[in-house]
Amino acid sequence: MAIYDNIKALRASLPDGVKLVAVSKYHPFERIVEAYEAGQRDFGENRPQELQKKVIAMREWLGSRGLEDDVRWHFLGHLQTNKLKMVLPYASLVQSVDSLHLLQEINAWSLKNNIVTDVLLEMHIAAEESKQGFVEEEVLEIMFANTSYRGVRICGLMGMASHVDDEAAIDADFSRIEDFFHYLKDLFPELECFRELSIGMSSDWEIAVSHSASIVRIGTAIFGDKE
Repeated sequence: MAIYDNIKALRASLPDGVKLVAVSKYHPFERIVEAYEAGQRDFGENRPQELQKKVIAMREWLGSRGLEDDVRWHFLGHLQTNKLKMVLPYASLVQSVDSLHLLQEINAWSLKNNIVTDVLLEMHIAAEESKQGFVEEEVLEIMFANTSYRGVRICGLMGMASHVDDEAAIDADFSRIEDFFHYLKDLFPELECFRELSIGMSSDWEIAVSHSASIVRIGTAIFGDKE
């Protein structure tokens, strides 16, 4: 009952219009089923092989019960270009496009396979040097060249705050990406699909929703600690 109760509590607390992505990485399939039965439909995975395995398992589980496959899978981790075939056929949204090379490869793979892949551009807004992603100038260059990417649809931005306990620092990180997100929306009003801001995790989602988050990615607060 814990997963059910956690999801219900989160949904009651989240503002209307904010999508809850249950980060199911490293958790067994049985816990995803529990979340599904609690009404959860958006799930996030970080590893290509694990995403592919769980998508297939969920389709089999739903099919065995005569249920429609209404699950939306979000890819959240660093994606190597040699693993695209494990992710792009299954992901509703690739949230972690963190380099121009990856964006170009996703675009090429999608065109070759006659699909359009929805993506978010991952921004480097945290203090840690290890964090991947774009800075503002790089995002602007991509956005001005957006019409050349016919195999992808750039739907917004994703970012992670600094891994600190200082709420003021987290607030500043989210404020920075929020301001840039709205700047881009004003600069490119013709891009109606550019409307997603994915920020906020189990420890900081409440701060994130105060900064225009449209997607929050929550794992521990739903599933508990990783096994």
